Amino acid sequence: MRKSITLSLILSAALGISALAFAGGPGEGGFDHGPRGGHAEGMLALRGLNLTDAQKAQVKQIVQQSFASLKAQGQAVHQQREAFEALSPSASNYQSSAAALAQAEANFTSARIIARAAVTAQIYNSVLTSAQQSQYTTQKAAFEARKAQWQQFKAEHPLPATASSAQ
Repeated sequence: MRKSITLSLILSAALGISALAFAGGPGEGGFDHGPRGGHAEGMLALRGLNLTDAQKAQVKQIVQQSFASLKAQGQAVHQQREAFEALSPSASNYQSSAAALAQAEANFTSARIIARAAVTAQIYNSVLTSAQQSQYTTQKAAFEARKAQWQQFKAEHPLPATASSAQ
């Protein structure tokens, strides 16, 4: 459980970093992670839009503001998680602490998703030109089509069961 919770914090931090990375393409101060990159699909779509330096600066500012607004909540959840992990399962407040941590994690996840949507909408509506918006929409549709093809392929070609999963 600790790994998945820690991973969620890392991924939320990566959201901010991924937008910054795609604000500049390869050789422009951005990261070059290949065609998939492992980044949020909305931010990945910014890669091929040929953003101007001014647009890159706007994207960076929007993402930094969003990240800063979630930082305190993320730190609070982290502290709450550490306090819970320090508890003994025999402690009288163990179950209530678990429930409180679960609720805090749920609230933080909700806040991250809402913030991500707000960042995407703000970038789309206030930074991108109409031509870039059209290109963004086209790229996103192509991504969704490739994702659907991959899901279909996986359904048609399931992995063989391993000996450890059969037991």
